[in-house]
Amino acid sequence: MNKVLFVSTGNFCRSPSAEVVFRSMLDEAGLSQEVYADSAGTHGSHVGEKPDARVQAAAIKRGYDLSQVTARQITVKDFHDYDMILVMDWENMTALRQICPRKYHHKLMLLMRFSNEYEEATVPNAAHGGPETISRVLDYVEDACQGVLDILRKRITHYQAA
Repeated sequence: MNKVLFVSTGNFCRSPSAEVVFRSMLDEAGLSQEVYADSAGTHGSHVGEKPDARVQAAAIKRGYDLSQVTARQITVKDFHDYDMILVMDWENMTALRQICPRKYHHKLMLLMRFSNEYEEATVPNAAHGGPETISRVLDYVEDACQGVLDILRKRITHYQAA
């Protein structure tokens, strides 16, 4: 099984959105048994909380239910357990590189690396913006998660053919 972890600062807006969007795409593609998705934060400021209510409301309008996600902080074990650790911005990347064992640094990547429609390198922090920012976060996440799905679909197909 391929395991993907989405990471933002507090696991309160961006990473739970990415987790739920990606899980929805996995369900639609019939790959939920082959790929597991989760999310975490680099900081523990929202541990145990549900995602930002504004983000949940915007996600519901697009057909995504974030209400089952509970914020958690990344652990050292996550670096071993996950195949891809996809971060939202450079601050998250810097924080993870400081705690990630060197042998797992290759797993750390910016989520927007997989975007097909947008040239931005990072996903903006929805906590610091209004409805426009939240909408842009969801646009970026949907696009980049589709790119991740495409890569994993090829990997799974190649593995099954071998």
